[in-house]
Amino acid sequence: MIKATSGEDAPERCNQAFTVAAAAAASGVEISLWLTGEASWLAVPGRAAEFSLPHAAPLNDLLDAVLAAGRVTVCTQCAARRGLTEADLVEGVRISGAATFVAEVTAEGVQALVY
Repeated sequence: MIKATSGEDAPERCNQAFTVAAAAAASGVEISLWLTGEASWLAVPGRAAEFSLPHAAPLNDLLDAVLAAGRVTVCTQCAARRGLTEADLVEGVRISGAATFVAEVTAEGVQALVY
């Protein structure tokens, strides 16, 4: 499980979370990427494509890789604070809350990485 807590406010940390999640997906590891705080905006269509960081893979490509092989979730409270609903998000991204996060992170064999 990867939890991204930043977006354009901390681009290196944000990109690192997406890179690690996409690498896990590419290697066949079951992956769940949680977008919280400012990272929530990156689930809105077009926002990941606008993200730019020198010498980094395009964020929209990384997001697509994770969606193709795993789950992407936006925190319920983070979405509400930004006025986002599932209809506002990239297809395949869900909104879910703390109970789901806890259930996923406490499953056997799960390791959470927070960026």
